[in-house]
Amino acid sequence: MIGVGMRSTRRSLAARLTAAGAGLVLLLTAAACSAGDDTDAATVEVFTWWAEGGEKAGLDALVSRFTADCPGQQFTDGVVAGGAGINAKQVLTARLAQDDPPDTFQVHAGAELTDHIDAGQVQDLTAEYDAWGLRQALPEGLVDDLTVNGKIYSVPANVHRANVVWTNPQVLSGAGIHTTPKTITAFLRDLEKLRKSGIESPLALGRDWTQLMLLEAVLISKLGAEKFSGLFTGETSWSSSAVSTGIRDFGKLVSYSNADRDAMDWPDAERLLIDGKAGYQVMGDWEAADLEAKGFKAYDWFTFPGNGEVFQWLADSFVLAEGAPNPEGTKCWLKTVASAEGQGAFNAAKGSIPARTDAITPAGTVLSSYQQSAMEDWRTATPVPSCAHGSACSQAWQNAVNNALSAYSTTQRSTTALHQDLIAAANQFIKQE
Repeated sequence: MIGVGMRSTRRSLAARLTAAGAGLVLLLTAAACSAGDDTDAATVEVFTWWAEGGEKAGLDALVSRFTADCPGQQFTDGVVAGGAGINAKQVLTARLAQDDPPDTFQVHAGAELTDHIDAGQVQDLTAEYDAWGLRQALPEGLVDDLTVNGKIYSVPANVHRANVVWTNPQVLSGAGIHTTPKTITAFLRDLEKLRKSGIESPLALGRDWTQLMLLEAVLISKLGAEKFSGLFTGETSWSSSAVSTGIRDFGKLVSYSNADRDAMDWPDAERLLIDGKAGYQVMGDWEAADLEAKGFKAYDWFTFPGNGEVFQWLADSFVLAEGAPNPEGTKCWLKTVASAEGQGAFNAAKGSIPARTDAITPAGTVLSSYQQSAMEDWRTATPVPSCAHGSACSQAWQNAVNNALSAYSTTQRSTTALHQDLIAAANQFIKQE
């Protein structure tokens, strides 16, 4: 597995709140009040962004295991809605700056986690890894990626794949599309067929971070696994002609998406797919469980055109926060997250695949055909990280890229201007990290 070492810069509370606006202030106030009002030492506040659909179903399954595994401990839901943690991360940053940490919080393994390690906001869990046998239960490459200077700071709950295209086969069939595109050129041809058939926005797309997922998938196709990963270590130049071509293709793909994309999070864009107003959506594989939870079972999927045997991974993980009000209860939560039974229950409901190689699926539960195929791909495909989901780049770098994409999408800037913004961000953060 490809490890990407990153280092971060500290961000001031004032800057974060200014960027987030009044809505974030309300979220922060609510979160701080709920934490401050609860003086029961036996509660464990678990801070996530799993608020709906398959994500919420997965969390509920994990909470049920925690209740059984940890008598005397009470789960407190610290959820802040927003895909990819786009809102939750801002609230968390503010709370940590105010010395008001939850007991544990969700974080993506990789560079995003390193931000918190550098800031001294999470505790070392190396001893727990050894006591719980996690070095033997998790893939060696994943343990390596979770290790920073010889220490381990988080417990992964799952592995997700980002570079997946979800389809509405009925919509595709109506446009005469019966085969899977193998190249971006073929994908663009199919999008044009859909538009000519009356589907105005054939590619369902959401706000900035979902656009970054699309861009990354395009760049994987243009660069291949090794050179794509090198974009975030300085080994591959962002100024290359291959990157330039990829950004132009990204612009062509965006032109087939819904005009209101910047006002949508991923479930809103997904609704276009369900309602037959789009034929395709590029989204992580949490979409499978969400589609099932919404009663839409007539979907299909394929790996993004040109990505070949590349598995763009991200892992949701949990930490023990520095200054956690209930550290022992939190360790019991983490042990449940790490357990074979906990990972089996959680991933069966969420639609992801277990990080453990020996996870136990609940009796009577059958993993979806997608999950079964993803587990096989995880064993055999070439892994690459994701900037959109924190395994490739720091939060500050991710923010800069998202801002560039938002400016491109909302102001109709040229792809050349977008490319220059991405080069500038890379030059800034590769030097810092």
